[in-house]
Amino acid sequence: MAAIPSCPQCGLDNTYADGALWICPDCGHEWTAEEGAAGEAEMVVRDSNGNPLAAGDTVVVIKDLKVKGSSIPLKQGTVIRNIRLVDGDPEHIEGNSEKIKGLVLKTQFLRKA
Repeated sequence: MAAIPSCPQCGLDNTYADGALWICPDCGHEWTAEEGAAGEAEMVVRDSNGNPLAAGDTVVVIKDLKVKGSSIPLKQGTVIRNIRLVDGDPEHIEGNSEKIKGLVLKTQFLRKA
């Protein structure tokens, strides 16, 4: 018997097979076994220039950004060291700057240093 895959959209394990499709009752996502395997293998996090990013990389902010919950903006050229990738989300990374800790940033505003 094949292992029951987790949902590629929400990541929960509450899935079941319905004919050729796998269904997640929590989020309503439906996929085939081929789509689920291809979706997990294809996720690559890229910066604004299309360069692949990996955990532990250093990135630079390419434009001034307002930070929610802080009165200090993130200025262009700010270096974010030792980034962490967000599981299942190729558009966001986590990191810390010198003044602001616990940032979640969109990759479209970053370039690899």
